[in-house]
Amino acid sequence: MKQTDFAVVLGATGDIGQAICRQLAASGWSIYIHYNRQEDVALKLKQELQTDFPALTFIILQADFLVDEDVEKIAQTIPSVRAIVVANGQSMTKLLTDTTPEDMNALWKVHMQNPARLISVLSNRLRQQDVSYIVFIGSIWGNTGAAGEVMYSAVKGAQHAFVKAYAKEASYGGIRVNAIAPGWIETRMNDEFPADEKALVMEEIPLLSTGTPLQVADLVEFLLSGKADYMTGEILKLNGGWYI
Repeated sequence: MKQTDFAVVLGATGDIGQAICRQLAASGWSIYIHYNRQEDVALKLKQELQTDFPALTFIILQADFLVDEDVEKIAQTIPSVRAIVVANGQSMTKLLTDTTPEDMNALWKVHMQNPARLISVLSNRLRQQDVSYIVFIGSIWGNTGAAGEVMYSAVKGAQHAFVKAYAKEASYGGIRVNAIAPGWIETRMNDEFPADEKALVMEEIPLLSTGTPLQVADLVEFLLSGKADYMTGEILKLNGGWYI
């Protein structure tokens, strides 16, 4: 690992995104820290990383992935990159009949269209590396689907399909493309669910526990470590056996 190796972490201010940034920095990666609205969280994270890893470089990027032009804007500020981790997104718990066209468009743009566009723009810079990486943080619902989260499941499934297809297309350029499909991870997003609903879920998980952001970050770090370089196009399940 060179100190000049940069990873772009989209959604770096979320619980999973922050854990990924800390884990990658500990492994020697310099990081582009992307945020949309939580500037204070991004600044605090950058300060913590600079204190703990003074030999590395940490750069903040602001972009709203609902806005197409923002993708082009941040791409122009990234001269060199070896890894892209797509950890941004938004949840949506609605019946399909209650989901508006605006809801559908927002989910598609944030989870799929604009991350794919950023990857497209940066692909020539990824190919300048001998080996480079793309990792999507997908979802268990991209594998099996969830009632009440139909459109969220659909865009997560699209991420998984993108990974399988782009892994084939990008392989000639040395780019490894994989995804992680977490189950129930203890984040602020899942804090919104009532305790009785969580208890029902726990009964369905063979390991009888939920996951943590650090466990997601550990798997991201493994995929970017060089130890998984013969792996591409994979959707790695991280769900305690909830869906096998």
